[in-house]
Amino acid sequence: MSLVEQAIARMRNQATAKAGQPDGAPKPVVPAPLLDPLPDLPKPQKHMTLDTLALRLEGYLPEEGRERQFTEHYRRIKRPLIDKALAGTAAVGEPHVIMVTSALPGDGKTFTSINLALSMALERDISVLLVDCDVAKRHITEVMGLKADGGLLDALVDESIDIESLVVQTNVRGLSILPAGRRMEAAAELLSSNRMRHIVGSLCARHPRRIVVLDSPPLLITNEGRALVKMAGQVVLVVRAGHTPQNAVQEAMALFDMQQAGGVILNQVMVSSIEGYYGYGSYGANETHGNAP
Repeated sequence: MSLVEQAIARMRNQATAKAGQPDGAPKPVVPAPLLDPLPDLPKPQKHMTLDTLALRLEGYLPEEGRERQFTEHYRRIKRPLIDKALAGTAAVGEPHVIMVTSALPGDGKTFTSINLALSMALERDISVLLVDCDVAKRHITEVMGLKADGGLLDALVDESIDIESLVVQTNVRGLSILPAGRRMEAAAELLSSNRMRHIVGSLCARHPRRIVVLDSPPLLITNEGRALVKMAGQVVLVVRAGHTPQNAVQEAMALFDMQQAGGVILNQVMVSSIEGYYGYGSYGANETHGNAP
């Protein structure tokens, strides 16, 4: 076909495309697609409704009348954590993984994990997965009513299990939970295994707009917490004001790289409204007032 014939063919095609439209009709404008804030979210097979009353009675949510105050607390706490996670520049561990831990039991790490995850879920452009890695105490699994559900440990033992099939979507937009799973021996070895690294990497890689919050065992009591440190891009240490010994805090901080430092949260701090509630410690401290483990 000559160049002239090609030109005629193009003109015919254009005329055919315009057929049926009124003369002078404007070309149809294709609207820009609306941005789906969470296009990466999987379609979980399991769903649950958070029992906020039960969570409050168990001490995992602020008492009535203090919700707004806590909202502001966690808004300040979460912002630098989210910014660093989304920057993807963690020198150690997975950038999107935030580990919440403590030096000793009773410092309020699970209270912090739950409320931090709830606050992060308010963001419109990310999703949050709260993982119960405290496989000995499993406070999150129990208070959420997920004791009978399969979870992390099941996937660690059985490599044929797709970890996403165990994720439970809550009625809170953007918040899902991965329970601890069945109790098993050698939990420390399972959490430090290559299979665990694969699971953590999969949870992040398959959904790049997801932040994974690990509720970890205390660092100085169990080996499980120390195993998890290697996988976290950021470590948040919860300290119970006036209760946790200073040497315990120092020993706990020595167990992770300072490049992983996400902050210290001072728990059960008695401050007045005049004094405020936000401060800085050895590598950044945020104060809150939780009561639960």
